[in-house]
Amino acid sequence: MHHGSLSRPVDQRTYRKVVGKFATGVAVVTTRLGEVDHAMTVNSFTSVSLEPLLVLFCAETAARFHAAVLETGVWGVSVLPASMEDASRFFAHRGRPLDAPLSRWPHHRSPAGMVLFDGAIATLEAKTTAVHPAGDHSIIVGEVTHLGTPSDSAPLLYHNGRYGTSR
Repeated sequence: MHHGSLSRPVDQRTYRKVVGKFATGVAVVTTRLGEVDHAMTVNSFTSVSLEPLLVLFCAETAARFHAAVLETGVWGVSVLPASMEDASRFFAHRGRPLDAPLSRWPHHRSPAGMVLFDGAIATLEAKTTAVHPAGDHSIIVGEVTHLGTPSDSAPLLYHNGRYGTSR
């Protein structure tokens, strides 16, 4: 059995290359603080529990989104289709204006007022139940309060530092 190179040094560049081998879906997480919508692209989104219904995502502690979502305690998730790679790239960009035009992509509001994209292949809203510090990120766990499947399009995937799709 071939195990590849096990003697590589453990550094950030090698780490990014290794974890990049794990293909993930891509989602935009949103929250609303006052009258301002905040949004951030994530590929660290996963289901956690069926009883209760829990999901999590990871947010970089230095990101403006981190402070906003901790204050609001509620967030929306739009799992992106391949056709929304532009949205993924836009909301992954650091330092963009806070009044970034979410209106560039058709959307609606969840019951608690979070932006959810109409073109998403899955949407949900969650209420934060736990925040776990994890290095330069926080693991934010939430109980699901709303679900949707607006589109049946092919998913947007991220692998080896590149976007792709499964179809």
